[in-house]
Amino acid sequence: MNEVTDLLKAWSAGDKQALDKLLPLVDPELKKIAHAYMRRERPGHILQTTALVNEALMKLIREDIGYENRRHFYGFVAWRMRRVLIDYARAARMRGVDIAEAERQSSEKSEELILLDQALSKLASIDERKATIVECRHFIGLNRKEMAELLGLSQSTVDREWNFARTWLKREMTGS
Repeated sequence: MNEVTDLLKAWSAGDKQALDKLLPLVDPELKKIAHAYMRRERPGHILQTTALVNEALMKLIREDIGYENRRHFYGFVAWRMRRVLIDYARAARMRGVDIAEAERQSSEKSEELILLDQALSKLASIDERKATIVECRHFIGLNRKEMAELLGLSQSTVDREWNFARTWLKREMTGS
């Protein structure tokens, strides 16, 4: 764990060799996060787990971000993966192809993802911790113990924040 944090800090400081050492260490966790995202996508999605990881990493490598620790890094990677999927969903919506049932289902999933993204962005502007908990649970697939450990919170706090955020998001997305 400390090695990942040290390499993240070195990479953030401009050490390109640190990135080469870092990627093999974080790759299994990145694939786990991407797989959790892809499980929620429609069958036959154009992106696969490895492609989602690669696309998110390519965008991250170009950005100048100072990562504080592994939690900050994984949280940012998860957010970047979500953005990649949102971009794909928006592009599909703009194409407007709605010929077969599969495409209809794809369009519905894309629309749900866009609505969730908008609501989650709004929640993050109000309470970033609640939004992070939603991302960890919904997109990454962490259980309450893993979230508590990753975020440095008690499990009861995670439960309380999750319950509030889930209710808030439902209300925000459905208007009821």
